[in-house]
Amino acid sequence: MTDRAKRRRQLRDMESLRAPEGLPSDATLDTLGLYCPIPIIRTAESILKLAPGDTLEVLSDDRVILIDMPAWCVANGHEYLGYRDSPEGWRLYVRRR
Repeated sequence: MTDRAKRRRQLRDMESLRAPEGLPSDATLDTLGLYCPIPIIRTAESILKLAPGDTLEVLSDDRVILIDMPAWCVANGHEYLGYRDSPEGWRLYVRRR
């Protein structure tokens, strides 16, 4: 399997990942009402303020983030922990590496 195929499989697996209920976070980023690419840009800025191993919770109502966030995590070496549905949209979890 080529590296490209492995990355595609990894991204496909991460897109369907649901975070466990009650996953704790060290910080929350509200990107409700913002659309691609702003939620990812704000995530990139916010994750730098956290210590390695800390978890960032990102609130978003942009459906594209369910694809963009796992891809961004793979590209930048952070761990995508999954997402949870919420009344506003989604809560996505990223652990800083």
